[in-house]
Amino acid sequence: MVEWESLLARFDRARILVVGDLILDQYIWGEVNRISPEAPIPVVEVLRETFSLGGAANVAHNARTLGACVEICGLVGADAYGLKLLEMLEEKKIRTRGVIRDPSRPTTLKTRIVAHRQQVVRVDREDTRGMNASLLAMMTERIREILSEVDAVVVEDYGKGVVQEALLREIIPRARHSGKFVTVDPKKDHFDFYRGATAITPNRLEAELASGVRISDSQSLVEAGARLLDQLQCSAVLIKLGERGMCLFEPGQQPFEIAAHAREVYDVSGAGDTVIAVFTTALVAGANLREAAALSNLAGGLVVEKLGTATVTREEMRARLQELRV
Repeated sequence: MVEWESLLARFDRARILVVGDLILDQYIWGEVNRISPEAPIPVVEVLRETFSLGGAANVAHNARTLGACVEICGLVGADAYGLKLLEMLEEKKIRTRGVIRDPSRPTTLKTRIVAHRQQVVRVDREDTRGMNASLLAMMTERIREILSEVDAVVVEDYGKGVVQEALLREIIPRARHSGKFVTVDPKKDHFDFYRGATAITPNRLEAELASGVRISDSQSLVEAGARLLDQLQCSAVLIKLGERGMCLFEPGQQPFEIAAHAREVYDVSGAGDTVIAVFTTALVAGANLREAAALSNLAGGLVVEKLGTATVTREEMRARLQELRV
């Protein structure tokens, strides 16, 4: 039987570097009492505004909430939103020496307008160009400096310009040669970049597109997982299946299916960030791949019960484990 309490207690020994696209999530909360006379659209009367960490910043926040020591590398603009994102990271005690301020692009900002617990609209402000040679060299050098001080690297790819093939060709072999875990939350167009990582955590659609297999039943799921293992030469593929839970694939092993644990789904935004943060932290703490997958599945179920981009604590996971009696 897994000693979950002992495993969770070791989370605060983990040292994790998160590399990827930093996003600032802005929430404008209000209520709708009328329809606009200008067009058949609701008029939202604003009550308050909040900000939260998104993308790779949310992965870092999740890992930090679990007790890990966290470093982060990514880009922000030389603007007020970039400064706010940095301040929020530092408030969470996430180290930001790997963050580069790029005056040529805006900080990625996702603005969600929410009324009566429902999203009315989302507005994105972003520049998804890849890093130029100068930025790439600077980012690579900062990662090299930090790599010797961590146990694992999480690559969080939202397709906003940070995760490039040249960068991962430097990070993945160097980290794996040093005995460090490398986990990837992928973007569907970049699967060729991730070869050699320890583990990758695609959702169903990403797994279908990367493998070329439409997942419609258990047989096609197994085929997709096997193809991804072969293509990427990694130690594990963890496919997230939404309300069906997850399925873990390892070379030479039977697939490990895990049922979903969410009681009620309020908001799935950021759930993948929680999954990879828990999965990676658990591996560093000494869990095997199946234990790490099971714990990340449980955490994913907890976070979708919350509204907005959220995190999960060890106390919440302990309570749910006790309820499930596992």
